[in-house]
Amino acid sequence: MKLTSKGRYAVMALVDLARFDNINPVSLRDISLRQGISLDYLEQIFSKLKKDQIVKSIRGTHGGYVLSKKPNEIKLTNIFHAVDEKVKTVQCKKESKKGCNGKSTKCVTHNLWDELENHINTFFEKKSLEDLLKNNIERRT
Repeated sequence: MKLTSKGRYAVMALVDLARFDNINPVSLRDISLRQGISLDYLEQIFSKLKKDQIVKSIRGTHGGYVLSKKPNEIKLTNIFHAVDEKVKTVQCKKESKKGCNGKSTKCVTHNLWDELENHINTFFEKKSLEDLLKNNIERRT
């Protein structure tokens, strides 16, 4: 199982945004510089986050982005969903009768990977931006 850079960068950028948006809207340029993420890539990611109403854009010379909700209301699963990131540990579809390896039955370890996927998704459903903000602050002190 692997998260793409899109999912990881979306979470990184939103944690950065959550740290600074209580003061003023945050520009993607600032996030790009602080996090080392391409500005073009951030624009693509934030377009999806805005479409899913995770962020709002503010126009003007002091414009940028702000969170649409409080950090504790934004779960990692919301972020992954917004940027089309799927956490999968098996290649087959759960409802499919066909197996992961192209055969007519599921592989002998299918249930193990399926259970792992459930644990991972439950973990991401419980974690919010606020949790990541707290972890970041605790590491600095």
